[in-house]
Amino acid sequence: MKRRPGLSARVKLTLSYAAFLMVAGALLLAVVWVYMLRYAPGIVTSPDGTLARSVRLRFVPAVATTLAFLMVFGLTGGWILAGRMLAPLTRIADAARLAAEGSLSHRIRLKGPSDEFRELADVFDTMLEQLESHIAEQQRFAANASHELRTPLAISQALLEVADTQNQNELIERLRVVNTRAIDLTEALLLLSRADRKTFTRSPVDLSLIAEEATESLLPFAEERQITLDVTGETAHTLGSAELLLQMVTNLVQNAIVHNHPAGAVAVHTEVEPGASVLLVENTGHHLPPELLPTLTEPFQRGTERIRTDHAGVGLGLAIVHSIVRAHNGILALTPRPTGGLLVTIRFPGTPPPQTASQ
Repeated sequence: MKRRPGLSARVKLTLSYAAFLMVAGALLLAVVWVYMLRYAPGIVTSPDGTLARSVRLRFVPAVATTLAFLMVFGLTGGWILAGRMLAPLTRIADAARLAAEGSLSHRIRLKGPSDEFRELADVFDTMLEQLESHIAEQQRFAANASHELRTPLAISQALLEVADTQNQNELIERLRVVNTRAIDLTEALLLLSRADRKTFTRSPVDLSLIAEEATESLLPFAEERQITLDVTGETAHTLGSAELLLQMVTNLVQNAIVHNHPAGAVAVHTEVEPGASVLLVENTGHHLPPELLPTLTEPFQRGTERIRTDHAGVGLGLAIVHSIVRAHNGILALTPRPTGGLLVTIRFPGTPPPQTASQ
């Protein structure tokens, strides 16, 4: 946006300081003049009432000289003081200019006591840090997504190249599996994008009903792996998208089944705390090192190893969960169980149960 040129803040402060000093000096000289008229009138005026010659020769030039000195002193001092006062703003502007050019690693790190400029610089540094972290995360996500999407396409290409030497039924089945995986990955990416944008309608949701629906849909998958599913708890209402919350719980329960011991167990529980509705998903499984937990919510991370199994998913399960929780203003906590496995705790802002219409 182009703006018409104007005076800089430093020039405005300088002129304001000099003008204030001139006004203060003029008022001071006026006070002196009034004092002389009241207490020494013979010095100021002649017997005929006119201005004394000595006053005209001495006082008037002295006033002019004093005002000129105050103007020069005010302009010089104001320029120096304004420069010192505006120095933090100059550093903030330089940092903003570098950020606009794409450099987000620069930090102001303004020193000195806490004041308005220091608070503004600290807020700007925090914003740059979060922005740099977010962009780095998006870049990693784009790189991983490109890699994940390229893999099924490369497999499909290889299968098509050797189609004439393979059994057709086997080839079709393998292509179906690869194509299904590509579709699942694309749908997961779209769901993740939708959760990040928060473009959904919010309505009252009971987490206990969502938990029952998700576990019921995954019951055949759990029975196939001889995993016991246990759903307990009380009604826990929150405000959000029932579709997204169902996807969130489904992802959590599916991950809990996949990353489990044979004949293990998965427990889903809902409860209410003061001001919060809580969902807990707990499973048995391998021991998880604490340093691995922060990476589990990153895209394309699959537990302790980046391996593919028959139900390894697309590596976006907990990443989607994290985005949905964040979009609903919730808090996600991952805690390793002492005996192995993972406890996932999610807290959403609680809401009163919806009022039922009277019969």
